[in-house]
Amino acid sequence: MIQNTMKNNFFAFILTMSLLSSSVFSQTETDTTSLGLPGDNLDLFAVLDLFQKSKTIEDFEKSLNEEKTGINNLDLNLDNKVDFIKVVTKQDGNDFTFILQVDVTEKETQDVAVILVSKDKNDKVTMQIVGDVDLYGKDYVIEPKPPVTPNPGYTSSKTDTVKVTAPTTVVVVEQTPIVQYVYSPVYVPYYPPYHYAYYPPYFAAFTVVAIGVYRSNHYYYHAPYHGGYGNTVVIHNSYNYNNYNNYRNSSNTVNHYNANGNYNRNNVSNNRNNVSNNKNNVSNNRNNVSNNKSNVSNNKNNVSNNKSNVSNNRSNGTSTNTKKPTTTNQTKAPNTTMNKPTTNKSRGNTSTMQKSSTNQSRGNTGSRSGGRRR
Repeated sequence: MIQNTMKNNFFAFILTMSLLSSSVFSQTETDTTSLGLPGDNLDLFAVLDLFQKSKTIEDFEKSLNEEKTGINNLDLNLDNKVDFIKVVTKQDGNDFTFILQVDVTEKETQDVAVILVSKDKNDKVTMQIVGDVDLYGKDYVIEPKPPVTPNPGYTSSKTDTVKVTAPTTVVVVEQTPIVQYVYSPVYVPYYPPYHYAYYPPYFAAFTVVAIGVYRSNHYYYHAPYHGGYGNTVVIHNSYNYNNYNNYRNSSNTVNHYNANGNYNRNNVSNNRNNVSNNKNNVSNNRNNVSNNKSNVSNNKNNVSNNKSNVSNNRSNGTSTNTKKPTTTNQTKAPNTTMNKPTTNKSRGNTSTMQKSSTNQSRGNTGSRSGGRRR
């Protein structure tokens, strides 16, 4: 039983160590692609994926800000609480511009990103998300990967055959729920009624997640899309985007924090705290294993002590029953105590009885003689 317990504790310790090491590795791997900008806390790949799957614009805004989806981790005012992102819609014919905004203060608004949806004369729809230059740097554009038709192969001069494999996940923009909705007759423009310190009931200012954990949780969203920093993806509807830049919102608070490196330092601090917490967890796990071993040792000692106690109890029971002094004392004490009272009582009773007998004799004698006289 004890051996099974020790084996289980050992395997639990090994499993915990492997999970922690993989977590640290994943954080280190994803941190190499971080921008060192506040946009690191809002993965636009995940945002674009959520946008395409949403049924309405209002539904998209709600899902984006819910804690359970885990997509919004943006904290522009550095209060360690996630900011509410509202979605503002602009439309020009078949061209839509969906602007993601954060009210940093009561008087300042910062644009986070803009989603461009356009349809040409052939009913071909294009969709892109462009990160704001203050949060993501210049030319941070993401779009769905275009479908690839497999090439059966070609023969070069060296008779080498090269095959092009199509991606496993292909996004057909025209078939996404949000595109079908905005270009349908039932579409109703959405205007968010929210502003600074006034948010919908479903939104709670939850705590920001450390950047390493956040990025590792959303890295799988990147597969169906391409673009981002350092890529050559260009904006398709440049006219629509340039028109948007005429009313783009920029916050002085965000620019100030950005210039001083506050966002980058905050991300580094979170990463250090995570590594420190992981080390503490490993140390605690080791202590737990050590404590378990100590408990096993203590259990063995307790079993040994219990055996000794049983042995002592048996010895004590035998010696108590066979001791002669105990029996002698118990016999003598009652005899001594009882003899004296008996002697006293005997004397007292003898005297009394004698006197009574004498009196009775005398009294009886008198009575008899008197009777005889009569």
